[in-house]
Amino acid sequence: MPTIHLTTFIKAPVQVVFDLSRNIELHKRSMSKYREEAVAGTRFGLVEKEDTVTWKARHLFRDRFRRIKVTEMQKPVLFTDVQLQGSFKAMKHEHHFKPCDNGTIMIDLFHYESPYGMLGKWLDRLYLYKYLKQLLELRNNTIKEFAESDKWKRLLQK
Repeated sequence: MPTIHLTTFIKAPVQVVFDLSRNIELHKRSMSKYREEAVAGTRFGLVEKEDTVTWKARHLFRDRFRRIKVTEMQKPVLFTDVQLQGSFKAMKHEHHFKPCDNGTIMIDLFHYESPYGMLGKWLDRLYLYKYLKQLLELRNNTIKEFAESDKWKRLLQK
């Protein structure tokens, strides 16, 4: 099962970074290019343990639906979501947050398995891994932008 491992340093308190990472509105903003929206389950605010969210987005030339569930949460250092339904054969996304002297280290571990057997593995090596990594980097850069400015206050104080 491939794993994408990203580490992002953010000059902001761990609680701010943690809450921005769980914020539905910010996730939608970060994926606006893909018209991603929450269409069922938790659709607004911050996701919590046991919440489900069904996302609809345009990826790889078609609309895709992915239903996830937050299965683990240790505020403000960890939360994990897993795919219940969607295009992956399996998917688990671990979000880790480590406070440090001048900010937060955010670590993503995105584990996934492509469908379609050997064809899926071949497509993964050829294209999918890079595509998914770019999506995660886009999301992380949006979190960083909001956390390192005053933008997070408007978003989290709604």
